[in-house]
Amino acid sequence: TKDIPVANFIMHEIHCSRNIEVCRFCSECIPKSEMKNHVESEHGQVTCKCRMKIEKGLLKDHEASACPLRPVLCQFCDIQLAFNKLQDHEIYCGARTERCGGCGRNVMVKDLKEHPLVCG
Repeated sequence: TKDIPVANFIMHEIHCSRNIEVCRFCSECIPKSEMKNHVESEHGQVTCKCRMKIEKGLLKDHEASACPLRPVLCQFCDIQLAFNKLQDHEIYCGARTERCGGCGRNVMVKDLKEHPLVCG
């Protein structure tokens, strides 16, 4: 917003009321000529691959941090899988064993980081 001289304030107010509208969804001030496009591009409903209906403007954030089908990496094998499959995969993957080169014992993958503290 700009400071408006008192003499121009009434003209400015008339101009704004004729040309600017407040979006009923996000309360942003949008030129009236662009309101239809704004509502369609930002607030139109789309369906994510997880079948959730969401506003177009919120889809990127949903896909990056909330979608159960977003891709994530297993902490043990770095394979990429859907977030909703991660817990079951990591339980199985972390329970695999690898032979320790130091003590020769089979150690579960999930315990490999702490194993050097108790090895040998």
